[in-house]
Amino acid sequence: MGRMLWAGTSALALSFAGQAMAVDEAFYKEASAKFSGVALQGVTESTPASNYVREVLAPQFEEMTGIRVNIETTSWDQMYDKAIKDMEAKTGIYDIVYIEQDIVYAYLARDFLTDLTAALEAKPELKAPSYDEGRLTSFADNFRGENGHLYGMPMEAFLKLYLYRTDLFDDAEIKAAFKEKTGRDLAPAKTHEEYTQIADFFTEWGKANGGELWGTTAQAHTGHAASWYEYFESIAPTFGVYNWGIDANNNYAASVENGGRMNSPEAKEALKYWLHLRDVAPPESVQSTWSEVATTMAAGRAAQGLVYGENAAWIATDENQSRVVGKIGVAMPPVAAGVMEAAEAGEGYIGYYDGGAFGLPVTSKNQDAALLFMQFLAEEDIQPAWTLASSRITTTATYDDPGVQELNTKLSGYFDMMKNQGNLFKGAPPYPFHAQVREATAPIFYEILTGTLDPDTGLDQMAAKAEQELTDLGYRK
Repeated sequence: MGRMLWAGTSALALSFAGQAMAVDEAFYKEASAKFSGVALQGVTESTPASNYVREVLAPQFEEMTGIRVNIETTSWDQMYDKAIKDMEAKTGIYDIVYIEQDIVYAYLARDFLTDLTAALEAKPELKAPSYDEGRLTSFADNFRGENGHLYGMPMEAFLKLYLYRTDLFDDAEIKAAFKEKTGRDLAPAKTHEEYTQIADFFTEWGKANGGELWGTTAQAHTGHAASWYEYFESIAPTFGVYNWGIDANNNYAASVENGGRMNSPEAKEALKYWLHLRDVAPPESVQSTWSEVATTMAAGRAAQGLVYGENAAWIATDENQSRVVGKIGVAMPPVAAGVMEAAEAGEGYIGYYDGGAFGLPVTSKNQDAALLFMQFLAEEDIQPAWTLASSRITTTATYDDPGVQELNTKLSGYFDMMKNQGNLFKGAPPYPFHAQVREATAPIFYEILTGTLDPDTGLDQMAAKAEQELTDLGYRK
């Protein structure tokens, strides 16, 4: 889910932003001539990628075309509220809306979005010679309709992965102490047992050495959807519980009783594992969303954690925002037996492949001008600096850019992992009822987090509530 409330574009990104663009300026100038003075309005979540659009790409596009692009960056919940209300009421306030990978299926079901492929086919004079959907990574497939057409222009894509402190994992004294305590060498965890062992060790080490150090991060806010997402999208799959435990091929069953897995033994084990990690994480974890988890890691308060990849670059490289520059390693999430093999066979996944796109609402009053901006976002020459700002990649050629490769080295091969092993991760299930089921079950989940309900009872209640909601919505027959 939407992840990092970020103050501005990093110094690293801005150092590259001034590089000359090799886009076909002649085309954009000619195609935009009749739109000069038009102001496009956009709303998005305040993320590294979105802030780069607002601060760098929108001004570049305006200078080239005369079309102003006002990008409003706000909180995750406000972003959705504003966009959905505008599209429902057909007021046409926004020409650009952020579409997160997990909500696009609901937008398509409600016919909110313009078919970008068809729109450009209908108006070839607006299609840039340099624009080619085939240059987009496979992540773009998340924003295609049943007709295969593109309904959102990908602008960020990244994995949620395992970050760890190389300075701690490589420290001779710490390694010796860990070996003496556990009998094994200190290395990034491959199993949940190893991860727990490392988390417990570093939390105890932090206490004993008087420092502000804990063994793990935890996105465990007691009243925000971020915690619900961490469990269902990042933790449960590593135990073999996929698609929230809902079986779409079995009458959308959620409970074990009816053939689902939301309250399965594996799901309950996963939740207890995660609750323990929360208890050995920094105290702010009980109020942490995706934003605070990243800042916790950047502040050097955790030895390891699951962090959205869009934050990896600035945590590892930006001295203005991070205290752990040059001290971050990247690894695959720990998994239960058989989960990696299932992912490799295409029968499961090990974590969350997140990201988003900019969509063009059908209610926009500036469709043609917006189509030009959408294509501009896919231009190859603007991609490298954008990637350095926010660890996002949406076109295949970006992987080979020298600057991106240099950052890849600093990030322990993160982009190589994204390119070569991204198929082991998966976005949210294609449920048009995404928000409804989340909202129906989240209050019960928060009761688990606050201790009002024990995990087993809570998951039983969540599975029953999910099935009730799906029945009310007409999915369960």
